[in-house]
Amino acid sequence: MSPDAQPIPVVVTGVGGGGVGSQILKALRRSELEYEIHGCDITAASFGLDGLEHTYVVPRADNPAYIDTVLEICRKAGAKVLFYGSEAELWVLSTNRQRFADAGIIVPLNPAHVIDICADKVRTAERLAEMGFAVPEFRSIENLAQIEDFPNLPAVLKPATGSGGSANVLLAQDRAELRFFASYLLENVGPFIVQAYVGTPEHEYTVGVMHDLDGNFVNSIAVRRHIGGALSNLLRTPNRSGRPELGPILMLSNGLSQGDIGPFPEVTGPCEKIAAQLGVTGPINIQIRLVGDTVYVFEINPRFSGTTHLRAMVGYNEPDMIVRRHVLGQQLEVRFPYESATILRGLEERRVS
Repeated sequence: MSPDAQPIPVVVTGVGGGGVGSQILKALRRSELEYEIHGCDITAASFGLDGLEHTYVVPRADNPAYIDTVLEICRKAGAKVLFYGSEAELWVLSTNRQRFADAGIIVPLNPAHVIDICADKVRTAERLAEMGFAVPEFRSIENLAQIEDFPNLPAVLKPATGSGGSANVLLAQDRAELRFFASYLLENVGPFIVQAYVGTPEHEYTVGVMHDLDGNFVNSIAVRRHIGGALSNLLRTPNRSGRPELGPILMLSNGLSQGDIGPFPEVTGPCEKIAAQLGVTGPINIQIRLVGDTVYVFEINPRFSGTTHLRAMVGYNEPDMIVRRHVLGQQLEVRFPYESATILRGLEERRVS
């Protein structure tokens, strides 16, 4: 950045904890550009707000005052871009995107139809199957009778919508567990999706495909997840299914990804095709397992990733790309080179008072 250039004001919401907002915040700090970062969270006791010069406590995304509050913060800050840091904010910002556009504030959102499809895991699986991509065998469950003849065990049960932080995601290895977990979800959560458990934990990836906000492809990247450790593991259990091809231990990730980062064309290639066919404009993250040569997609998140900063550490900085392209008017190099690395995560303690 030239010595006389002014810092670029941006607003980042949901900066607390170890979620997406925190990852965006760290990625922006890693840029060669200078940013004036205005950080927001729903509580003043926020790890992410500590150390920021400009901090704000905002209502929850489901509060009617949320949009007006965030818009006013953006106006006062003179912000060029609003980066949202939580899934709940994604949905409400999508509904109110025109208000930010009218105010001249860039919000890196995918088209509403992409967000609506990805909000529902059943619709996601149906759409992917229609487009000819592989998905684990699945079924929408609204009552116990529908679970009885599901043919694929082990099976993963999860809410059809939501389930941020992998909440209420369960693994059944036999019929008794399948019925029990189905009953629990129907009583406490509501309708859910059941998916066949496929592949092994060693071949699970989160794949990022980046388009600019005009829909032009930029690049892709993948993290081959290390999900065996406590920090990234939601569930691990000995394989009792009688299916040795699934490995000796069955595991589910909790979404806090770490691992090997690189191009991995065997998975990024198919995911680029998925993003293109969906009509993506902006960042998107596709959760997959590679079984042989087949990419099985089990979830899509149409937003920045919980690995955003990990990617920036190898030279793949997605929030910075948005600013360079849509604020500074720079042309982004298609398939620009970046490094490959293994990046692990840990916990950090900080005294804030």
